Amino acid sequence: MKKFLILTALTLASCGAEQASEPAAEATEQTALLRDFVGKDMPDVTVTDPDGAQTTLVEIAGGEPILVNLWASWCAPCVKELPTLVALSERGDVRVLALSQDIGPQPSVRAFLEGHGVGSLGAWQDADMAMTDALPVTIMPTTVLYDAQGKEVWRYVGDLDWAGDEAAALIAELDG
Repeated sequence: MKKFLILTALTLASCGAEQASEPAAEATEQTALLRDFVGKDMPDVTVTDPDGAQTTLVEIAGGEPILVNLWASWCAPCVKELPTLVALSERGDVRVLALSQDIGPQPSVRAFLEGHGVGSLGAWQDADMAMTDALPVTIMPTTVLYDAQGKEVWRYVGDLDWAGDEAAALIAELDG
């Protein structure tokens, strides 16, 4: 419980701030493109799929690249970027998994997404915050790109317009 309270305090402190639009290669006070974990294996964590079944990230990825976005309903920057994740998903450049770190019941996650017009992301949930612990994540949103072999390409800490040119250039690194 202590770990959860510390993570919540750190995240709330970071989530409430408005963030400047900076190039991904440069860190700002609230956003940063990190390459410290390049090549690290995708964590072996179990999450809840939109139908309420348990599955792993490896099963979800299915040998394809995947962009895993850790978000929470109480994190304003997380909520702000959800529509851009929908746009990225619809564009089809990469599979998008928006993984809620909310600890409430899954129907509340589904209702939240539908209420914000982003229900197409699906109510994927990690109520145990296993992914947050495995990475480790101290600021939300945090988004990690994994290649087809399940290796980390980069992680982006803070919110980003995932439908924009900056995100497209980052996703294009899968081809390079």
